[in-house]
Amino acid sequence: MPQDAPTPDADARRHSAALATRIRAAADAAGGTLRFDRYMAMALYEPGLGYYSAGQARFGSGGDYITAPLASTLFSRTLAHQCAEVLTRLGGGDVLEFGAGTGRMAADVLTELAALQRLPQRYRILEVSATLRQEQATAIAELPADIRERVEWLDQLPDEPFRGMVLANEVMDALPVRRFQITEDGIHELAVAHDGEKFQYRLIPADDTLTMAIREIEADLDAPLPPGYVSEYCPALAGWLQTLADCLDAGTALLIDYGYPRREYYHRQRAMGTLLCHYRHRAHDDALWWPGLQDITASVDFTAAARAATNAGLALQGFTTQANFLMGAGLPGLLEAEMNRDPQAAAAATQQAKPLLMPGEMGERFKVLAVGRGLTDPLSGFGFADQSGRLNVHRRHS
Repeated sequence: MPQDAPTPDADARRHSAALATRIRAAADAAGGTLRFDRYMAMALYEPGLGYYSAGQARFGSGGDYITAPLASTLFSRTLAHQCAEVLTRLGGGDVLEFGAGTGRMAADVLTELAALQRLPQRYRILEVSATLRQEQATAIAELPADIRERVEWLDQLPDEPFRGMVLANEVMDALPVRRFQITEDGIHELAVAHDGEKFQYRLIPADDTLTMAIREIEADLDAPLPPGYVSEYCPALAGWLQTLADCLDAGTALLIDYGYPRREYYHRQRAMGTLLCHYRHRAHDDALWWPGLQDITASVDFTAAARAATNAGLALQGFTTQANFLMGAGLPGLLEAEMNRDPQAAAAATQQAKPLLMPGEMGERFKVLAVGRGLTDPLSGFGFADQSGRLNVHRRHS
């Protein structure tokens, strides 16, 4: 459990207990154990009960964590400059945002695009949570009428070919993952079981799909993973990117998340994996604690993401750290303009920008991957430093 975390109140505990009952029933129906990706999917997305499906506060000081758009408007304003560049090259188009959270990023991106005179034809938000749609609508309602009328909400990706900019900030880390452990006897899956009340992990034999995935990882590492090694593999990542590729006719998908290239993700020193949970601004790794009340994430294997995108027909347009991307995409110019306008406000903005850029905070931990089609010139966000070579995308195994 998270150290020093406040105890959930009675209503929250009842909410979690209802979800736990469903999870136990699912485990019983599956023969006593659930694959972790199934447990994670229920804990996060079970209708009416999952962490992302219920109505509790998740973002900001009253929630469980802070995202970059809430840390500083400079994050979204800088993304807007990259959006403007793509829209200009395409001769217009739309912006599509996956999972818009509080709606703050959408509002700030649109405000900056209006200032740049590069508003999209439509700003489309793919959001499945009714509660979050309401929160996003409140943020959008603050915008001038000629801007907010461009915003629409989607239940799924558009059926017609999409041209423009796709934004996915902290989306891939919430895709359900399978957990595995290397033992002296080979690869095993870490599944979820229960004793009637408490959940616990149970080792079960790995199936062919998981075994093949781990063998591919080991081939990339040029070495087998050692006994005792625990980590994750995301089977949903390739399908998610294939669906995105099927929709994108021309433009760029900007995927921003915490994670690593494969050789760093599965480094021997990262022997307990990357699973991370958030509850009331406490980070921990106990995913079985009060299901439905906490976020559960895993770092992104950006090599897997880039390979899945290129296998789906998209081009790799750039990869770098969040700090490098923001520097290349225009954040220094925004700070300089703020300094010329109001030195006192610029000093405050500079302080707010530090979490976005500092290596010990979001600057190095978060990465930015751009994939797309129909654009040949480099994107400005990767002009400061493009580290696509770290991904080893085109390696082929015999």
